[in-house]
Amino acid sequence: MTVRIRTLVELVRAPAALSVPGDVAAGSAARHSSRPTTMLMLSSCWLYWAGMALNDYADREVDAAERPARPIPSGRVPPGLALGLAISFTGLATTITALSHGRRALRVTVPLAGTVWAYNLGLKRTPAGPATMAAARFLDVLHGAGPGGFRNAAPAAAAIGAHTFGVSTVGRDEVTGAPRRVPGVALTVTTTIVSALLTRAIRMTVGGHGPESWRRFAGATTSAALAVYASTTGTAQLKALRDPSPARLQQATSAGILGMIPLQAALTSLGGAPKRAATVLALFPIARRLFGRVSPT
Repeated sequence: MTVRIRTLVELVRAPAALSVPGDVAAGSAARHSSRPTTMLMLSSCWLYWAGMALNDYADREVDAAERPARPIPSGRVPPGLALGLAISFTGLATTITALSHGRRALRVTVPLAGTVWAYNLGLKRTPAGPATMAAARFLDVLHGAGPGGFRNAAPAAAAIGAHTFGVSTVGRDEVTGAPRRVPGVALTVTTTIVSALLTRAIRMTVGGHGPESWRRFAGATTSAALAVYASTTGTAQLKALRDPSPARLQQATSAGILGMIPLQAALTSLGGAPKRAATVLALFPIARRLFGRVSPT
């Protein structure tokens, strides 16, 4: 059968991959590295798409009952094709990493790929699901830091991981609804991240290293990114807290994925690369527009 490109875009939630390059940018900035990261970003995107295809392959029976309009249960994509794409994209991601940054870089890429597969093939249905997804994002930030940069990138990776944990917790119940404590936990995580990073931004602006003009620019970039993050993710989580219905939880999950971008921008700026952070933040309006056309969940 012939599968339309539009259907494949829907299968892998292609626009949602815009939430991935910022992981690499944040990891690279934390290491204070100026090495090219484009290929690592591309590698991470392919792994993301692999995970999405694998997700729909593994959930095809559940989706037949809960989300029959998705590509596989609707009959628009054969299950075997989805699995084949997941395998191919994973192989492509690891190949890109090895060819562009050497075998040492595979020390992160391979565990990252393994985490993506473990999550989609079973762990997401267990209590360890959100933690496993958080671990994948944590490793994606370290992917950008590269061997030797793990220690410096760990705080940024932890922030991205914590955010992912909150979003994943909400996403588990977006079809059935949930008690208020579920979006409550996510909102608490978001509030904690904003408070901690805003404090760091103020300290950097007032008494950090470097010229005053640079510190002001970095502080302003960080603050702007955090404002977008809070208004995107926090607002949706607050609405879900007041009304934890499936519709509100779905909106909070989508907002959390979209909110990954300004959070990454804030972390990149705090890592000492405000210009790179501004580039990451520029992806936000593009992603928001595309998310309206292809659901990221």
